[in-house]
Amino acid sequence: MKANALKKAVDAAMPLGIELLETLRTETADRAGVSRETYGPKEQFAHDLLRKAAENLDLETRIDFAGNLYMTLAGSDRSAPGWITGSHLDSVPMGGNFDGAAGVIAGLVALAALRKLGHSPARDITVMGIRAEEASSWFAGSHNGHLGSRAALGMLPRSELDGAINSRSGRTLAQHIADAGFDVDAIAAGRQALDRDRYRGYIELHIEQGPVLENRAIPVGIVTGIRGSARLRSARCIGEYTHSGAVPHEYRSDAVLATAELCYQLDREWEAVRKANGDLVFTVGKLYTDSKAHALTKVPGETAFTMDLRSQHLGTLEDMMAKTRALADEIGRRRRVRFELGEFNISPPAIMDASLQAQLSDVARELGIDALALPSGAGHDAQDFAHAGYPAAMIFVRNAHGSHNPHEALDPADLALGTQLLTRFLAS
Repeated sequence: MKANALKKAVDAAMPLGIELLETLRTETADRAGVSRETYGPKEQFAHDLLRKAAENLDLETRIDFAGNLYMTLAGSDRSAPGWITGSHLDSVPMGGNFDGAAGVIAGLVALAALRKLGHSPARDITVMGIRAEEASSWFAGSHNGHLGSRAALGMLPRSELDGAINSRSGRTLAQHIADAGFDVDAIAAGRQALDRDRYRGYIELHIEQGPVLENRAIPVGIVTGIRGSARLRSARCIGEYTHSGAVPHEYRSDAVLATAELCYQLDREWEAVRKANGDLVFTVGKLYTDSKAHALTKVPGETAFTMDLRSQHLGTLEDMMAKTRALADEIGRRRRVRFELGEFNISPPAIMDASLQAQLSDVARELGIDALALPSGAGHDAQDFAHAGYPAAMIFVRNAHGSHNPHEALDPADLALGTQLLTRFLAS
């Protein structure tokens, strides 16, 4: 397949991708950005939209028991292990339009380009629209996120189906999945929607969610690995509500100040890891008092908060989890409060397949695409495929203004370059 012909075919198919992205933006808009809630109607709209587009391309489509969508271009040898490409179609609340969806749509554009070239790939190529990657933004309680990919891989236990609680409805993940028309019992039983022997590997195109490609003026990245995470989803600090004017410092059990000190001390630990050239990020994404009980003139008796630790090294995560518990115990005793951290939800780091990275680098050079090797600080469905034993790889596309916000800025020209790389790779 000649590079110029491939580029022209991708460029000719790109209007389909731009139209799909614009329809998603229009139809799933929120007060700011887009909100495609996990197992909600706007996520379902995205799945229905892409399934219709796939059928218009004469692709084979199916939906598994967890609601994941598969869109397949048949290869010349259907017995040969095929490729899976894709990403998720849900979003965070009031998030960006490109996070996840760009990867699924790039996969469809790639198959449309191969159709335009009259090219029959050697093996099946399946584009997967994955459910519930952003579940952590919609469901509290106990779960490890990335629910759709793990369900398809037979890795989503019953405890998470019942332990994940929707922050808005108060209902369990199992109830939401059932309400959406899918089979909770099949997921809980560990049924696999994908036969490992039928697939050569998984490759995911995704916008970069950090600033590296933008700052380096490079349009495309090849991911070397994905940070793991250790998360507290429903932590609390319990103190005592008392009068703000009448109780001296030494008698207070102030939950806000205790929580603030815990955050500060963990920030210092993060700085120490960074100075030692270690890899770590630390975020307290939610921190609040009880709006029904707090007041200007009351010492706060309770806080609730989340914690998100991420690193490419499992040992660093384990060390930080231990330090978190030790600091909580020490601060709790000294400030007369009690921390109820709960259990850390752990997702181990994932290394992307070295052979697939090398192939992507070779294809990028063949196409004249400037590509940078870099790690991913954010989690992706690719890590779940890697944990399940699939060779996995990722292509990043440059994106301005970060992600998980309405200001994601993906240049169609950069998306075209990433899609060229994806198309050439899948066609081999």
